[in-house]
Amino acid sequence: MLLSVVMPVRHTQGHLRAALESLTGRTAAGTAADREVLAVETGPPGDGPAVAREFAERDPRVRVLRNAGGHEHPEGAARNTGAAEARGAYLLFLDGDDHLLPGALEAIAARLAADRPDVLRVGHDEADWRGVVRPGDDTLPTARAQLFRRAFWTAHRLRFTEGPYDEVVPVHRAALLATDASTLAVLDHVCVRHRPRRAGTFATTPGRAHFAVIDAYARLAEATGDDPRVRALRTAHLEAVLEDPGRIAPEDRRAFFRAAGLPGRYVSHRTRETVRAQRTRARTTVGAGRKALRTRVMRAAYRTDLHRSLDPYLAVYGAYWNRGVACNPAAVYAKARELVPHIRGVWAVSSRHLDRMPPGVPYVIEGSRAYWRAMATATYLVNNSSFPGGFTKRPGQVYLQTHHGTPLKTMGLDQLPYPALTAGVSYERVLAHADQWDLSLSANPHTTEIWDRVYPASYEQVAYGYPRNDVYFTAPPERAAKIRAGLGIAPGRTVLLYAPTHRDYRKGFVPHLDPQRLARALGEEYVLLVRAHYFYGRSTGRPAGDGVLDVTGHPSVEELCLASDALISDYSSLVFDYACLDRPIITYAPDWAAYRAARGTYVDLLSGRPGDTPGAVATTEDELRELLLTGAWRSPEAAALRTAFRARFCPYDDGHAAERVVRRLFRAGPGGVAPQG
Repeated sequence: MLLSVVMPVRHTQGHLRAALESLTGRTAAGTAADREVLAVETGPPGDGPAVAREFAERDPRVRVLRNAGGHEHPEGAARNTGAAEARGAYLLFLDGDDHLLPGALEAIAARLAADRPDVLRVGHDEADWRGVVRPGDDTLPTARAQLFRRAFWTAHRLRFTEGPYDEVVPVHRAALLATDASTLAVLDHVCVRHRPRRAGTFATTPGRAHFAVIDAYARLAEATGDDPRVRALRTAHLEAVLEDPGRIAPEDRRAFFRAAGLPGRYVSHRTRETVRAQRTRARTTVGAGRKALRTRVMRAAYRTDLHRSLDPYLAVYGAYWNRGVACNPAAVYAKARELVPHIRGVWAVSSRHLDRMPPGVPYVIEGSRAYWRAMATATYLVNNSSFPGGFTKRPGQVYLQTHHGTPLKTMGLDQLPYPALTAGVSYERVLAHADQWDLSLSANPHTTEIWDRVYPASYEQVAYGYPRNDVYFTAPPERAAKIRAGLGIAPGRTVLLYAPTHRDYRKGFVPHLDPQRLARALGEEYVLLVRAHYFYGRSTGRPAGDGVLDVTGHPSVEELCLASDALISDYSSLVFDYACLDRPIITYAPDWAAYRAARGTYVDLLSGRPGDTPGAVATTEDELRELLLTGAWRSPEAAALRTAFRARFCPYDDGHAAERVVRRLFRAGPGGVAPQG
């Protein structure tokens, strides 16, 4: 075996799939026996990313190992664990947010076969969250940019150290030991791309923990003796750490100089800092006008209220950009009233949607003085989209982002390759919003993986299922009959809910079927409920007819699902929720190719693969009519697909998601009052 890739897997689930695909997928050319991937889990037992285990189950080249180390920075120990288990002739140490570029494996294999060096340095770069690619820094010790002959690594007892800067000793020692062209080779080909996490990493957290780089070079000096090359390497790296604002805070810089023994360089450093500060002030002056405008918009009362104490018993809720009580926040609100009745919940709502507010539910109108006071003083914030007005999140406030669906179409930063449909979107604002979240709710492992990648921030993922789906498990049988009666549907009729999503590339509600024509073909046995996406308002704008009801304005899509016998949809996230009911789902997707090309998707609903396709599929109105008339929509084959789809996307939904969320959000309660029940 030529290559063993050792990969610690920790906090990288958003990019881990791409990393493993680059090593095992179709773009990773080569034979099945020429490489192995050792994914080393570094968290608590059983807490490792499921993605690595998923790959291991289907690809014998991937092995998942447990790292026994318990250090705060376990990556070094994890790499040592993987190296000890490796079987390849060469070692490559990657992280879960690295991946090999197309053609890299072939180039590496060819160079190793030609020279058989002890160390092979390869080209590398990094791409930020915007996708902007920059060359990698070759002046610093980077394990991802080196391949090591395993016999060489073992003979010299090379090991990563524990704690921060674990790469310094082994990477530099290897380079110093492999001193000539026969043992140290360079491949002038960019092979590895790093996708650094935007937030929550050691490299972006200033503090004295970065003084550990000084100790790392002390250990290197002990291992190599008084080598002038080590002194030069040390100076270059320590100055780079000092210049990085993500590592050494301004108040710690003098202490770092003193600890590093670099006092003579402090004056020149301060000169550079002065120049940098002058440039920053110049940029600040230019931006002062924009900031002043935002400040004027903020009401004077809000500026005052920001200095008030937080109310430990106040929670502000919002849903769908202030459209009223709905979705996950509504289910959390209801459960909080039951379990933590001492928490006062108030809803942020637009004046255009006041008629949606149920009687007796407290609310504040978007932009009003009451709204800004609530936003300034509430301890808890719950939303499935965002709060209006650009509020200032205060220390002590806890923000739960519930989201409002399982992602089928691309979201967040994954929309960057589709600029035509996201014109005007400020991704800086998207990320600034994610930075406010403390908790991010996930409905399933797929969603957890996507949120981690497309909203990179330091929030905590809470994989509890969606509270809005609890009703599918708790509603008594008679509730469906009551809802049907309220809609005027006679007993005994088969109710089909047609709920297509909106198209980014099309204005207005333009369904790909004629509901009246379909209803006539199906006969009086059927009733077709038509619900347009909320982006299109409260009506389809089309006349209803016999057997067709426009339910776009109905306040609860969950009630419509309970009232229906089957769902006809396309790319709506509703299909993932509806699977909880274990009722037939028909995918009607006449413009699938156009939709995927315009927006991009994560799941191929039309593939027919278990776990991807939720049931019967139609791509034309004639096919849909045929499915319904022949009964193929509820065939055993369709039921089997639905079972696999439900297992993949509804693993946490059990009727208790809202309770889990409430106990997590309000745990210990304000003032130490635990949730009741």
